[in-house]
Amino acid sequence: MPTELPLANQSGGCGCGHDHETEVPTLVAGQIPHAVRHGAIIGALGQLPSGGQMDLVAPHVPTPLLDQIEQLFPGVYGTEVIDPTPQAYRIRFSKA
Repeated sequence: MPTELPLANQSGGCGCGHDHETEVPTLVAGQIPHAVRHGAIIGALGQLPSGGQMDLVAPHVPTPLLDQIEQLFPGVYGTEVIDPTPQAYRIRFSKA
């Protein structure tokens, strides 16, 4: 039996029905192939609008990545570790 899908929000945006204004997108570093991980994360950060935020879940504090981002974009992204656990760290990036 087919599942009935809700109508998308017609008030603008992408039409997917989600409120992108309040969502904080999350990337899980372990799901990105190692060979392209830094590039993918940096590319995702580049898509954030001014004032936008993105979370990154990593198995450790990614110091080399954070250093690379600061080198490429000095002062553009703030970072805050918001959920450190022994298994993973959730780091929130905020774009100035």
